[in-house]
Amino acid sequence: MIALSLAEVAQAVGAPLPDGASGTVTAVTLDSRGVAPGALFVAVAGERVDGHDYLDAAAEAGAVAALTTRPGGPLPALVVDDTVAALGRLAAEVHRRLAAAGLRTVGLTGSSGKTSTKDLLGQVLAAAGPTVSPPGSYNNDIGLPLTVLDADEGTRFLVLEMGARGVGHIARLCAVARPDVGVVLNVGSAHLGEFGSADVIAQAKGELVEALPATGTAVLNADDPRVAGMAPRTRARVVTTGRSAGADVRAAGVSLDDAARARFTLVAGGEEHPVALQVVGEHQVANALSAAAAALALGMTPAAVAAALSQATPRSRWRMEVTRRADGVTVVNDAYNANPESMRAALAALAGLPAGRRVAVLGGMAELGPDAGAEHERLGRDAVAAGADLVVAVGPDAVGVVTGATAAGARHGEGGEADAGTSPGSTAVAVPDRAAALVFLSEVLVPGDVVLVKASRSHGLEVLAADLLDAGAGA
Repeated sequence: MIALSLAEVAQAVGAPLPDGASGTVTAVTLDSRGVAPGALFVAVAGERVDGHDYLDAAAEAGAVAALTTRPGGPLPALVVDDTVAALGRLAAEVHRRLAAAGLRTVGLTGSSGKTSTKDLLGQVLAAAGPTVSPPGSYNNDIGLPLTVLDADEGTRFLVLEMGARGVGHIARLCAVARPDVGVVLNVGSAHLGEFGSADVIAQAKGELVEALPATGTAVLNADDPRVAGMAPRTRARVVTTGRSAGADVRAAGVSLDDAARARFTLVAGGEEHPVALQVVGEHQVANALSAAAAALALGMTPAAVAAALSQATPRSRWRMEVTRRADGVTVVNDAYNANPESMRAALAALAGLPAGRRVAVLGGMAELGPDAGAEHERLGRDAVAAGADLVVAVGPDAVGVVTGATAAGARHGEGGEADAGTSPGSTAVAVPDRAAALVFLSEVLVPGDVVLVKASRSHGLEVLAADLLDAGAGA
């Protein structure tokens, strides 16, 4: 973060400066455990924890001041009506200063693949200069400002992931940090229950390209009609990505190695360069193309982009983490989140991995609205079509997966049957919860099995994936 006087911070957030208060702010945090001398502690009242209860701890750790909604306490208090909104105002002021000094910013959104693409792009741009990109999925009104505040005078590139749960959300994030390059990956079914329709999702995602300046670049996925249709909504130059011959930045000759990692030729700017991705799944090709186009828009050469993509490794947890147990069972933890499109991509990746037997452990997909039942049944059919030998539906929200799998020809097994996962052909089993899934899988998994674990984050199947790895640790 750039150093700011407490008076400058107060002016940025719109709070009166307490009498006699002074000092220099060199960091911002919402977690009292992360406070160090020079930090501004932002007290946010959440559903379970109120940051105002930790002002004493922040003071003891050396905080300069606190951003709060009420006066008093052991620290100089910058009092505002809404600390999250004030955090955004502070980030906007920091971004304004850094942009004036030459910082280039990329905003990235989509229904799926945002974090994986952000991780790829952050590593590619780091090959060209100091880059700040968010950890995990810092893509909301708290995470995005905190990412902006991580940048300083030495930062050349800033990568921002932008999520939305309604119309206007991305526009609000762009007001905090106006991007020079906007990347839209896809329009899918994530949060369909909240948006109401894919057209409304497209309206929300397109707010990113609307925010771009005329001197900016909009990177649009030509293989997604709703994304390609956003071109008239921006004043910026449009660059398209995809597999089709008409895309400006495209992939040719896509193939998978024996670890289901994509190899292709990057075709861009009249040049062709080989790319060998280190991340799992053919769906990563589209993510890599979007990252490539953004990096090209910021001045990197096609050769440098291809080389950097080939060196980029997985960075965020629970996204196609492939781990082989000592007993020969491989666990693929892709349990950070799920929607119908990302589920199909994960199943395709599972199909590409060498295995004695492929096991799909699938939990519920949240926020799909009235189509949830039909989408879970379709998921079961997709799992069988992808070649899953055993489909395990975890929890009541996922029972439709078994219905769909059996409709596609899978045998309907019972979670308590010792042989439910060992019969020839596809078998579909429903278990009530994570604990039951662990017991069942511990009984049926054998060396050579590859196990995909995926669900919406609210179902917590990353815990099951960790338990499966622990179960094989002593083999």
